[in-house]
Amino acid sequence: MGKFIDLTGQQFGRLTVIKRVENGNHGKVRWLCQCDCGKNSIVISGGLRNKNTQSCGCLNKEILTKHGHASYHKSKTYKTWNDMIQRCINPNCKAYKDYGGRGIQVCKRWLKFENFLQDMGEKPEGLTLDRIDNDGDYRPENCRWATRKEQNRNSRHNRLITINGNTKCLSEWCNFYNINYHKIYMRLHHGWSPEEAFELVLRRKSNG
Repeated sequence: MGKFIDLTGQQFGRLTVIKRVENGNHGKVRWLCQCDCGKNSIVISGGLRNKNTQSCGCLNKEILTKHGHASYHKSKTYKTWNDMIQRCINPNCKAYKDYGGRGIQVCKRWLKFENFLQDMGEKPEGLTLDRIDNDGDYRPENCRWATRKEQNRNSRHNRLITINGNTKCLSEWCNFYNINYHKIYMRLHHGWSPEEAFELVLRRKSNG
């Protein structure tokens, strides 16, 4: 266990730490902080020391107003950004275990919405935020706007299969050979090799 660091009196962005309060979920150390705007908020140590939380929320509101995203429910770009932040830094987020929980982080630049907006632009209709390397962080060089199909194929849960020296994700092979995804998935799950799983299809293909 790391050495306890007393943050009392220190300032992080607009927040000044007043005192330590009761630990949160998973034993996270929490602090009562006063924002420069006068409001108080409770923040975990990690959020302060990693500079993920720098105000009571007023800073984000100012950014949203500045860039025309003041209405949360009308801004798909802001919602995408906020969802990205939450699943990487908020242990209470349902998706945290698949992102922050396995080490996926948001680059320092993108902790500010205005920077994310500048790098990625407005969210195109029908596209989602996708990481090119699923084990990599959220950063400009590793992100793109992608279709849901492209994102699903890029998922870490979508197994890569090599047949005759060619590598495709499982869903692509199933589409190529026009065979049920679940059938092949279960064959592989039970220990069949890719060649065994696609044997009948491959034979039919070669005979055709």
